[in-house]
Amino acid sequence: MQKLKLHGFNNLTKSLSLCIYDICYAKTADDCDSYIAYIDEQYNANRLTEILSETCSMIGANILNIARQDYEPQGASVAILVSEEPVDPGSIDTSEHPGPLPESVVAHLDKSHICVHTYPESHPGGGMCTFRADIEVSTCGAISPLKALNYLIHQLESDVVTMDYRVRGFTRDINGVKHYIDHEINSIQNFMIRDMKALYHMMDVNVYQENIFHTKMMLKDFDLKHYLFNARPDNLSVDERKAITDLLYKEMQEIYYGRNLSVI
Repeated sequence: MQKLKLHGFNNLTKSLSLCIYDICYAKTADDCDSYIAYIDEQYNANRLTEILSETCSMIGANILNIARQDYEPQGASVAILVSEEPVDPGSIDTSEHPGPLPESVVAHLDKSHICVHTYPESHPGGGMCTFRADIEVSTCGAISPLKALNYLIHQLESDVVTMDYRVRGFTRDINGVKHYIDHEINSIQNFMIRDMKALYHMMDVNVYQENIFHTKMMLKDFDLKHYLFNARPDNLSVDERKAITDLLYKEMQEIYYGRNLSVI
């Protein structure tokens, strides 16, 4: 897309929303409680603030204000208000390609924000424990939340991910013509690195004429030892390992397809 010469400020709002799910098997009610306590501490408000602050740096935004809160009995929220960095308009890359990975809460932005809410959940009857992080990166102007996509998925344990990206509003060029998007995009997938995409089943549902893009991901393969809390696969029988593996896969499928499955 040719670089737009705008009249005044870029008024487009670009919003990226992610639901990232981490799934675990905990055999007993006590194990479920221990898992929830562990994940709640692992992703407390301080840790989430660090992740979102790095996200701001990655997309080129200044942090104006941070609000964060840990909840009882579990969960946390962080919100950040941000402003766009002063940049040379000619240096902004709006092409469709993946953003960076890291080298190794609520923040408030000027006309823009980043926020995350966490939802640890378990049910003692089936042994399934699910942690969900709900993240939204919303920006106005030239900066793009899509640059943070790979980093955010990489920073959290991501078994299933659902993503929505939408460009809202319009901005005018110097001739007064309205523009409803200022960059090329065919799929959210095109902003992800190849190695990450190879790990997941992926599906798109896009409404191009409305500038609405939806992608969901489910991990293709997983190692059971990483999904057992307070247990090891070698201490389980072959039948137990298969039954738990089937339960985990069924849980992932149900979240991925958004409906309950009667059979595996």
